[in-house]
Amino acid sequence: MLNRSDLRGRIPSPAELRATLPRAEVDVDAAMHQVRPVLEAVRDRGVEAVLEFAERFDRVRPKSVRVPAAELDRALAELDPGVREALEESISRARKVHADQRRPDVTTQVVEGGTVTERWVPVARVGLYAPGGLAVYPSSVVMNVVPAQAAGVESLVVCSPPQAEFGGLPHPTILAAAALLEVDEVWAAGGAQAVALLAHGGIDTDGAALDPVDMVTGPGNIYVTAAKRTLRGLIGIDTEAGTTEIAILADETADPVHVAADLVSQAEHDTQAASVLVTTSVELADAVNAELAHRVPATKHGERVAEALRGPQSGTVLVSTLEDGLRVVDAYAAEHLEIQTADAAAVAARVRNAGAIFVGPYAPVSLGDYCAGSNHVLPTGGFARHSSGLSVQSFLRGIHVVDYSADALREVAAKVVTLAGAEDLPAHGEAVTARFAQEKS
Repeated sequence: MLNRSDLRGRIPSPAELRATLPRAEVDVDAAMHQVRPVLEAVRDRGVEAVLEFAERFDRVRPKSVRVPAAELDRALAELDPGVREALEESISRARKVHADQRRPDVTTQVVEGGTVTERWVPVARVGLYAPGGLAVYPSSVVMNVVPAQAAGVESLVVCSPPQAEFGGLPHPTILAAAALLEVDEVWAAGGAQAVALLAHGGIDTDGAALDPVDMVTGPGNIYVTAAKRTLRGLIGIDTEAGTTEIAILADETADPVHVAADLVSQAEHDTQAASVLVTTSVELADAVNAELAHRVPATKHGERVAEALRGPQSGTVLVSTLEDGLRVVDAYAAEHLEIQTADAAAVAARVRNAGAIFVGPYAPVSLGDYCAGSNHVLPTGGFARHSSGLSVQSFLRGIHVVDYSADALREVAAKVVTLAGAEDLPAHGEAVTARFAQEKS
């Protein structure tokens, strides 16, 4: 079922690994050319363009972009009690974890009379994107809203594609999740046009203002990603989310049933989803393939899963030692990395690059998707080498507040003047000496 690469006896260089490890091919640059006319149309014609694109891409034209409050209330009232209970548990655990991420302001006394304070200030208004498409993702509403609220963001709008099945409204479970989180502004808009409307704002069909946001977060398809890349600068973004990934580092102690089930769980997202097993054990690799052979046809989205597992973005990588395996998974920098080895916690502690790490046999990625308390909006495509997942800090900006007395400035004035002269910027120095000119007269 899985393609196999044998790296036993040698581990390529980091550059070779980046080039040869399984990876989904996502051409965001090509998509940018496709979305640019969409972005320009929304910039120029606002809501009318958004509704036209909804007719074309979503096969429905919403009556308005903003979802009426009564529809949010109705969705929550009609939500399946079991789903509501599960969402409430997910929210509770996520709030517990994210509450501890908020950094305090810190004041450093540099010298007597001179301080620098790092003050953490939340972004004022944020647009949170919840995808539609092959699945419905109320969990993405939770994962975006909770850290934004914990950061103190005052104005939130959840944006999700209109659904023909529901009369042009987003999926009712998305609406119910927003209501549970006490978010009262939801827009029925999807794709690149949604990102453009969030960036530029507009006037709704009833004449009400749709205010632009300062930042857009949340996963989406390649067109959403291309729109975020194009509009970055006008808006802040979290990251460029690609197709989902799971890597599992396993040895002979791993249970092949667990490994196979976890590979399938991510493959059901999308035919481009990546499922990668890195293992020291040929026997485990064979047993996982055998388990996949009967598990994949039995799962609901078997055709989608099979295509994802057969694709070039998925596969098994054989290595000689766990040390070599660590080098491979660090080069891969998976969105989700499971450690299913002996002494898994110690092995996990040595990982440098991953969006999130799941330790041992009872911490599957599915737990993190919903109820671990961690955030599931994570870097993909190797971005975990340099970027973090969504957190409270994603919505905060550090502002340095400089407060010096006359004596503290006087004490360092000569050094400022010297450095200004070294950079051939004498007016910088004069801005300091001007404050003490009368002392020399």
